[in-house]
Amino acid sequence: MIRTFLISIFFLLNTDLLQAKEIIKTTISGMVCPMCAQKIEKSFKGSIKDKTIAKFDVDLDTKIVTFELADNKKLSDEQITTGIKNAGYLVKKIERLKQ
Repeated sequence: MIRTFLISIFFLLNTDLLQAKEIIKTTISGMVCPMCAQKIEKSFKGSIKDKTIAKFDVDLDTKIVTFELADNKKLSDEQITTGIKNAGYLVKKIERLKQ
């Protein structure tokens, strides 16, 4: 009985780890105004609409765009770089974190 309980706990913990949301912090060069933020958000509108991106934030002070991905969704560095370039800006750094 205890063994079954411990195995159940182990699987529950591992399932939570596998489903951890990924946070992507992207440092951008060239953002200076609210219109910049709107252009970047528009560039990722499709990914927001199809729920790949659960949460999206542009911080003009730090020049960081933060993407929170939905469970089991992926956004490659290439997709991020292309989206930022299409909006007219350059990617300086991409940092991936698990929440």
